[in-house]
Amino acid sequence: MKKEYNSCLQACLECAATCNQCASECTQENDIAMMARCIQLDMECAVVCYASAQLMSLGSSRVKDFCMLCADICQTCGNECAKHQHMIHCKECADTCHKCAEECRKMAA
Repeated sequence: MKKEYNSCLQACLECAATCNQCASECTQENDIAMMARCIQLDMECAVVCYASAQLMSLGSSRVKDFCMLCADICQTCGNECAKHQHMIHCKECADTCHKCAEECRKMAA
């Protein structure tokens, strides 16, 4: 694994874990239907973050492509979670997703 991947790889792993936690906690909210888009995006974001981290650890030649996609999905997920900032898990998820999107954009540049 290349050293220049470290910051992005760690951001992706943290984001994936945070998204999984957010999705899980969203299922415990009173109005789950209201949280459906948030839950779906959390799950998608976690998958792409884990995949990006795996590709970075493998030294894949497609890292930049995947990181660009990851940045886009993280931004979308973060924007959705930001709509529910009154819930601490969504606020934390929004912040983590936006940070990951920034790291992925740097990696893809």
